[in-house]
Amino acid sequence: MLLGILIAEAESLTGGRAIQLALAPVFLLSGVAGLLNVMTGRLSRVIARGRQLIESPLDKLAMPPEMRASELRMLERRRRLASMAITTCTLAALLVCMVILLLFVEVLLELPLKWLEGMLFASATVALVVSLMYFLREVHLSSQTVLLELKSGLPRAADTPELGTELDPAHDRGSGRS
Repeated sequence: MLLGILIAEAESLTGGRAIQLALAPVFLLSGVAGLLNVMTGRLSRVIARGRQLIESPLDKLAMPPEMRASELRMLERRRRLASMAITTCTLAALLVCMVILLLFVEVLLELPLKWLEGMLFASATVALVVSLMYFLREVHLSSQTVLLELKSGLPRAADTPELGTELDPAHDRGSGRS
């Protein structure tokens, strides 16, 4: 009689246990979503700067053509790195979603899928590490670009904010921009 009660209780907890097991991957998924948000923001800034350099007339830019070409090459490298970071981070998110799905399938269908869950979770972790490596490289190239601008001593284009003022609200009020 006691054994029957314990078995019935264990069966009723399996769905709840699956939800408990799925919580950790869900938290990981929300962290990956935050990383994707940051990465896509950086990619959009790289693309915007590239468009600005391409679409601005040469006489309006305060830089020689060879420096413009060099910056465009650097922006293309950064764009590729950011795209790869986004791709591998998205892959990590998809793998985590597969882990969550398998946790529920395992409980509902009573299949032994722990080995597959472990493989997918390990793959998601590897994809996330690779994504962060691409992201770190892009950030490093970005800081090199700023250092090159500072060392060159050339004035920036008229419509490009000075370093450190792009987030300063007082600077925006004075320039008439909103």
